[in-house]
Amino acid sequence: MKKVARTSAVSVALILIVATWAGDAILSFFGIGIPAFRTGGGLLILLMAISMMHAKQSHSQHTPEEADEANGKECIAVVPLAIPLMAGPGAINMVIVDAHQAANWSERLVLTAGILIVALFVWLALRLATPIGKKMGITGLNIATRIMGLLLSAIGIQMISSGLINLLPGLA
Repeated sequence: MKKVARTSAVSVALILIVATWAGDAILSFFGIGIPAFRTGGGLLILLMAISMMHAKQSHSQHTPEEADEANGKECIAVVPLAIPLMAGPGAINMVIVDAHQAANWSERLVLTAGILIVALFVWLALRLATPIGKKMGITGLNIATRIMGLLLSAIGIQMISSGLINLLPGLA
């Protein structure tokens, strides 16, 4: 479990740091504007939140092929833990949007430092997952999942409304 925690945390950090520094270029290459990206990401986050409120796992977690590959290996740290569970579409979207709003390099460095802190918390949470899960029990975990789903739904709605206001200024 120690190796899985370390590999997942490093993978999450790398994925989100690449999104921070290369996200704008990727969006430009495909001709995608930040308002459209923010709206689409908000929809994804809202769908994940709705799944959490129903205590269902997201269907976008990983493909059957990825599940077969993970079953054949000891380490599932990168797929499905890092991608798409922790550094999935919602997290990548939020990082790219935040990086786009950064006024200069120093603000992107602050965002990068924040990502490294999040990766540290990912490592710590994975290391402590078994004891915390045992203490909380199934009911406690379901309650925490639903509360986090409620908060995530508010984030998704905020992202959608911000994106739509920029896409359709007449709404404001």
